[in-house]
Amino acid sequence: MTHGKSAVIETAEPVTKSSILPADPCTIVIFGASGDLSRRKLIPALYGLAAQNCLARRFAIIGFARTPMTGDAFQRSAIDSVKKFADASTVREDECKKFAGALAYVSGEYHHAEAFAKLKILLDELDRAHKLHGNRLFYLATPPEIYPLIIEQLNKAGLARHPNGKSWTRIIIEKPFGRDLASARKLNQSVLKTFDESQVYRIDHYLGKDTVQNLMVLRFGNGIFEPLWNRNYVDHVQITAGETLGVEQRAAFYETAGATRDMIQSHVLQLASLVAMEPPAAFDATAVRNEKIKVLQSIRPFTAENIKTDIVRGQYGPGGESRNSSLLAGYRKEPGVAKNSATETYVAAKLQIDNWRWAGVPFYLRTGKRLPSRVTEIAIEFRRAPHVVFRGQDVSTNALVLNVQPNEGISISFQAKLPGQEMKLKDVKMDFSYQKEFGAGERSAYATLINDCMRGDATLFDRADGVEAAWALVDPILDYFQSHHPKFPNYSAGTWGPHEADELLERDGRHWRNI
Repeated sequence: MTHGKSAVIETAEPVTKSSILPADPCTIVIFGASGDLSRRKLIPALYGLAAQNCLARRFAIIGFARTPMTGDAFQRSAIDSVKKFADASTVREDECKKFAGALAYVSGEYHHAEAFAKLKILLDELDRAHKLHGNRLFYLATPPEIYPLIIEQLNKAGLARHPNGKSWTRIIIEKPFGRDLASARKLNQSVLKTFDESQVYRIDHYLGKDTVQNLMVLRFGNGIFEPLWNRNYVDHVQITAGETLGVEQRAAFYETAGATRDMIQSHVLQLASLVAMEPPAAFDATAVRNEKIKVLQSIRPFTAENIKTDIVRGQYGPGGESRNSSLLAGYRKEPGVAKNSATETYVAAKLQIDNWRWAGVPFYLRTGKRLPSRVTEIAIEFRRAPHVVFRGQDVSTNALVLNVQPNEGISISFQAKLPGQEMKLKDVKMDFSYQKEFGAGERSAYATLINDCMRGDATLFDRADGVEAAWALVDPILDYFQSHHPKFPNYSAGTWGPHEADELLERDGRHWRNI
């Protein structure tokens, strides 16, 4: 067992007015602590929570991984991550020193029971020494195939529930949660044999972003939007999740996943369900998740026939320009990618939601790598005015756009008259920017979601039936892709995808918003 000198934080500093209420004292165990997710996201997020007094006065963090490492080495590595990836405005030497004191490390193989026995001994030591009340949060930041093994070992080690019956134990499971409906069901069965559903937090970091949460505030906290949020006023909805990067160093994962599994099944369908959901009875986990699953169950199922017309997939080829002015490599030339790979790096889809609110309103979704812009946005395109009195003028439709990343904010477009004697119209925007309005930098979505989990709030996490409903929609698409091999590549790096994606909207008299 290797851990730091104190492996706990104790602070008497009060919670600031701008901070959310702190969580209970607890120990956070990160499985896969030496990996990229832990280094780039989790450790900096936990540091941010500690620096902003959003954690309890007493907490400890244990890293668990196969990589041999001393507790001191883990502390140094963690602080390096904080200095590189955390919000620079929060990084101070005194805070880093205190945070390092909360870190401990256990190395071992995931299939070795003795490694989990060591973990249990350390957890009990910290509980007794620092009055952490037996509360534990386990975060699975390992490859997905390791999840069932860790869950089994936690059960065998008696760590799924504290024997005192009063302390809480919770587990965060990273996406992808399964790779199809059958594997998702199997994983749910494995998880729920050991943990109760109330203990399980299936994470999608998109839901921790302020703008995504603000979508619900925009709709349900204001009187002017919800009356327009239906088929009578909305022409269509566009959701774009674009990346300028290629597959980078993730070829081993991406070759077995593709854009449909990686983005559509999770992030993009989550955004669509939040746009389309009915007002929940309350802003709590049960009510919100009940309404989201109703949306997923209302989406018209995909068949071989409508997949042909309503789904477009693509794979990027060489194009654009790299830093050294040469062409960006195509997907099949990326390290670790098969030379004849049929993995899609782009998907566009047209959804129909068969319910009273959205009947006849198409939802257009797209995601892709090597696009011209890194952008995630939700655009609500409203119907044209029923009668245009300004003859000869090109009157655009109104749009309400939520920018999820990189610049979080909301904009509304409408028509205004240009100065002068003539009646000339121009499309103008009113913009709300989180950065300009509130001044603070973007808070880590992981920080928001980890803090919610420690406080027992599952509103922004997925439920077992929600995961399975999303896979049930996507499975027919994956099956079709498996048996139909398109001619790849079919779009150049640095462009907005294959021309068939443009045709998907043009057939309906619409076009993509290319930013």
